[in-house]
Amino acid sequence: MIFGLLNIHKPTGRSSRWVVNAVSRITGVDKIGHAGTLDPLATGVLLMALGPATRLIAYLQAGTKVYQAAIHLGVSTSTYDAEGEVLATAPVPDLAPGDLQHALARFVGDIEQHPPAYSALKVAGVAAYRKARRGQTVELPSRRVQIEQIELLSWHSPVLTISVTCAPGTYIRSLAFDLGQALGCGAHISGLVRTASGHFRLEDSVGLETLAAAAGAGDWQRFLLPPDQAVLDLTPVYLDEGRTQVLRHGNPVTAPTPPLLSSGRAYDPDGRLIALVTYDAKLQVWQPDRVFDAVG
Repeated sequence: MIFGLLNIHKPTGRSSRWVVNAVSRITGVDKIGHAGTLDPLATGVLLMALGPATRLIAYLQAGTKVYQAAIHLGVSTSTYDAEGEVLATAPVPDLAPGDLQHALARFVGDIEQHPPAYSALKVAGVAAYRKARRGQTVELPSRRVQIEQIELLSWHSPVLTISVTCAPGTYIRSLAFDLGQALGCGAHISGLVRTASGHFRLEDSVGLETLAAAAGAGDWQRFLLPPDQAVLDLTPVYLDEGRTQVLRHGNPVTAPTPPLLSSGRAYDPDGRLIALVTYDAKLQVWQPDRVFDAVG
């Protein structure tokens, strides 16, 4: 049974769902999910969970994201990116790098952000972008997001390139739109690359062509990452064969030493991830939360 993760380098012009389907065709694995949608325009790290690892997607999604974004000033579009209809144009002010750094600084921290109408967020059970494409009015409520850092990488009017480190749920398209409003000229994303998701990096990702070539040679699994890479921040719990079988049947196992963290990842004697567990301090046992099917 395939049980692991793939760090895929998503190509431009394709939806995240298209990439999932492509990976399924290449690997022959039916059960695949992705952790964090990327717009068709965007490229970069798209994490895939295969087989039972799909139950770890929430942990993959929780990782800090890093993006490199090109923002085109002076042009506003319906989608906040280069794929949308141009709604307005305006002269770009004479801006020095310091002016841009000052403007960007106001978006660092916990901020209110309106998601784009053309987004995958659901409105009455329907993706907002589907409603927007039908010409329906879409009003998405603002929400708090966290941006840890914005670094100005380059400025060649009318395009600036920035690096953004942020929490999940942050829309870089909305950041570009809001920056354009703050500068009084409008703006949209003209290029976007996710360079990191949690501890997974772009330089370690694999392209679809490379994966397909490896699959043709019967060797694609060399790119498969262990599933515990999704939960490395949890306490490791190493079990002997007896306790492994007890836990596999959904029963708690003893924990002689209280852990520092109450959430754990349990391993069988061969070092394979078999369950996510929670420590019960009163009973001094690890209670199973998610037990994975036997693999090997």
